[in-house]
Amino acid sequence: MKEATADTIHQRIALRVRQLRAESGLSLDALAARCGVSRSMISLVERGESSPTAVVLEKLATGLGVVLASLFDAPQVPASPVARAADQPPWRDPASGYLRRNVSPAGFDSPIQIVDVEFPAGARVAYDTGMREPLPHQQVWLLAGEIEVTWGDQTHHLQAGDCLAMTLDRPVSFHNPSQMPARYAVVITGARPPRS
Repeated sequence: MKEATADTIHQRIALRVRQLRAESGLSLDALAARCGVSRSMISLVERGESSPTAVVLEKLATGLGVVLASLFDAPQVPASPVARAADQPPWRDPASGYLRRNVSPAGFDSPIQIVDVEFPAGARVAYDTGMREPLPHQQVWLLAGEIEVTWGDQTHHLQAGDCLAMTLDRPVSFHNPSQMPARYAVVITGARPPRS
């Protein structure tokens, strides 16, 4: 998977967070209070001057009432049912090292989002997922390797070919307990904001 420059993806995230915050009518202080991320960190993210972790981005997404994948959509993209590979820049989480890319067309009005994830050996990431309306549903389809997904108080060990369905209404964590990288697809429905 070819990686885009960090500046490109950070600018995309910056524009998207700013856009979603403006559409929600939230000040920096209001978003900070809602999501538990400091005002200064949000400001750095919105200026593209930070390399936020997946955990920070998930908190921002929860505060904005969207799913994490929505923060990687290209702002103001003309509607098209096709997402070209060149328009799907990958993003690497600086904390866990996992690599993700949105593969769904960003400008197309669809309640479904698909994300491709490469998860390094031994990697771990945990999200304090909060309630959103409508309630997002997510399925994780493991394509290669193995992962453990803890959803609330339930832990599921997935092998290649397994698929786990869950709602994003409780904390969820991902862990690759093996010595080999894992790859999985995430399919999300129910929380994509309308395009303006």
